[in-house]
Amino acid sequence: MKRKGMVLFILSLALALVASACGGGSGGKGGGSGSSDGSYTIAVVPKLVGIPYFNASETGAKKAGEDLGVEVIYTGPTEPDAAQQVKVIEDLISKKVDAIAVAPNDPAALTPVLKKAKDAGILVMDWDTPADQSVVELSVHQIDDQQFGEHLVDKLVELMGDSGEFAIVTGGLSANNLNTWIDYGLKHIEANYPGLKLVTERVPSDEKQQVAYQKTLDLLKAYPNLKGFLGYSTPAPLGIAQAIQEKGLQDQIAVVGTALPTDSGPYLEDGSLDVAALWDPGKLGYLTVYLAKHALEGNKVENGMDVPNVGKIEVKSDGKTVIMGPPTDFLKDNYKNYDF
Repeated sequence: MKRKGMVLFILSLALALVASACGGGSGGKGGGSGSSDGSYTIAVVPKLVGIPYFNASETGAKKAGEDLGVEVIYTGPTEPDAAQQVKVIEDLISKKVDAIAVAPNDPAALTPVLKKAKDAGILVMDWDTPADQSVVELSVHQIDDQQFGEHLVDKLVELMGDSGEFAIVTGGLSANNLNTWIDYGLKHIEANYPGLKLVTERVPSDEKQQVAYQKTLDLLKAYPNLKGFLGYSTPAPLGIAQAIQEKGLQDQIAVVGTALPTDSGPYLEDGSLDVAALWDPGKLGYLTVYLAKHALEGNKVENGMDVPNVGKIEVKSDGKTVIMGPPTDFLKDNYKNYDF
């Protein structure tokens, strides 16, 4: 009898363990660690970690995690390198996160690993920079790309006039968002400012201020009649301005670019940088995490949604492209009003 009782006890214990395993499944998209109480793990992958722009984005993403009760993993490569991003995403897949939102350095290079994540049941999004749109379920943009590309050109024309030589210094040549803004800007120039002359192809700076500085010095030497610069990626305008400042060309050459107000201050003050146009990267990080949780809960994003700490967003007709809002121009007389 004792032996029979022991057998029944073991069987009961085994059944209980099986029931427990079956009942503790994911409440996310399939492969993640989310549970029925909404405790999701959301990974946000920037182009690289350690520069002010993505540090500010991290602050916003982490704040959203605290407010929404989700775990946020903010991780990325130390260089703007697609191969490093692939390794980061592979690691996140193995951790079975519920969502991965990535700002790709090279969209095409990330497509296979993002498909792998999607096949594993992970919600795949992009933010800051578009990825392969056939893979992502949401694409979170800072601004309308065409509007922003044309806006930067218009600002340059206001400063240097509608004729003369100018140069473009960008971050990485494969960065989709930077290329999109540049392309829209060049089309705008072709249609509206035929007197502007781009002296050479867009010049990469590898997302490093020091590289942008050196490349600008080279351009100034090669093209002594330059009247303007457009800088894309947050370090590039600073490097351009640093070179302009060093050469004392503030009154001769106009500089417009995509930079953070706090970093731009010293250059805005003396006119070596005329306009820094951007948005609040903290809000972009917050929005990305908010929309990830929103989607994991089975909700659709709607045009005009009012997102806490962000404001009303625009959703394009495809139902997945989200626009956070219009850009902000940071100038000598207003940059101190911002703390990022």
